[in-house]
Amino acid sequence: MKTLKDLLYGISLERVEGSTSATITSIAFDSRKVSEGSMFIAVRGVQVDGHDFIDRAIENGASVIVVEEIPAILKTGIVYVQTHCTREALSMIAANYYGNPSKDMRVVGVTGTNGKTTVATLLYQLFTELGYSCGLLSTVEVRVANKTFTATHTTPDPLQIQSYIAQMRDAGVAYCFMEVSSHGIDQKRAKGIQFNGALFTNLSHDHLDYHKDFASYRDVKKSWFDQLPKSAFAISNIDDKNGAVMLQNTVAKRRFYGLHSLCDYKASVVEMRFDGMLLRVEGKELWTRLTGRFNAYNLLLVYGAAIELGVSEDELLTAMTNLQPAPGRLNWVNGANGVYGVVDFAHTPDALENVLDSINAIRTHNESLITVVGCGGDKDRAKRPKMGAIAARLSSKVIITSDNPRSEDPKLIADAMFEGVSVEHRSKVFIQLDRAEAIRMAVALASPGDVVIVAGKGHETEQIIGDKRIPFSDYEQLSNSLNPR
Repeated sequence: MKTLKDLLYGISLERVEGSTSATITSIAFDSRKVSEGSMFIAVRGVQVDGHDFIDRAIENGASVIVVEEIPAILKTGIVYVQTHCTREALSMIAANYYGNPSKDMRVVGVTGTNGKTTVATLLYQLFTELGYSCGLLSTVEVRVANKTFTATHTTPDPLQIQSYIAQMRDAGVAYCFMEVSSHGIDQKRAKGIQFNGALFTNLSHDHLDYHKDFASYRDVKKSWFDQLPKSAFAISNIDDKNGAVMLQNTVAKRRFYGLHSLCDYKASVVEMRFDGMLLRVEGKELWTRLTGRFNAYNLLLVYGAAIELGVSEDELLTAMTNLQPAPGRLNWVNGANGVYGVVDFAHTPDALENVLDSINAIRTHNESLITVVGCGGDKDRAKRPKMGAIAARLSSKVIITSDNPRSEDPKLIADAMFEGVSVEHRSKVFIQLDRAEAIRMAVALASPGDVVIVAGKGHETEQIIGDKRIPFSDYEQLSNSLNPR
């Protein structure tokens, strides 16, 4: 147990009513999770305001209330703490509660629209291969050394983050690699973590339902680099038009990587095949099981981060040959009839274009590329016609289907995607709202040598329809269709 004074260390306070010697048994920002002796932090959420649940938290046993606005009527025996931002306070208090565990290891975060999961996962694989005990916080999974937990968010809430990092510290983890989403940055979830390194992949259209416009989305990402300490390093993609902007104001050690520009870490693609590619990195050749130009960027970023973390070049290149693709990221499935299958998480216009471009760069064009793709419901609507246009332009045939429609009508989502398809490409586009049937249809349309890609859900094992979560795996559906029993 901690005292209130311990937990408030480093937090900007505006007013305190009551004694800071109070003992805290637990922390909660959900009034339903409050118990006797808890601290309740009233966070203003996207849909609800924690200040509306202060009385309920007190009824459930909260003895300390952290707020942005002190209630007009103060209850006897309750300590009230006022701060300018309870989101930020939650992250700092969570770190203090768990003993600031990030200080006991080297933490490297990855942000950007696409590639976060791949880069964080590859770094975890790489440093594990090099003999270190590692931790991973990703969209797909959380790993504490060799123990695996199912991930629920790209960047979990601060209490979960600090709990995981504390478990990593207790397990003797030396390196923690984590994704840092724009939502996580904007909602201050990354506060209270001492980052040794910060990595930027790229920036394109995504999450504009939350950030409202591209400039806001970019600036949220940039704010994370702005807050890094001098002791950290920051590596950015110089080939991305926002790459230099990201590091404009950081005081961290700045490094850049790219395939086309003069930079600190440079590579070129020598050969690309379905089963991997040959890269030339800093003048030395590297064969990797990953393929696609976008993966050349991901691997180069991994290389740069490892060098900044002190790994020798020769040891690094040897270990990188053993790296495997992250789950749901350009995962290949071989069919019994000679059809190639691919499952990829590509759910943004840029990601879809990257993966289709990569496949088109490998195939001889005597074969067909058949794409199954949809868009999620209750999310950024502006990207739907763009996704439809890209799929139609870069594929031989397209089947627009349902993704995670959530509360929306799947047909309206599909129609919005189809509206983006130019007249010249419409004859090769089909709509089949049943995702399993769409995958079977794509395989039925394919001949030996053709490539069927199922994009959008990647590693996910559920489909969200209405308020129901139905078991569904693109990988299993595609594998079963390609290799019927």
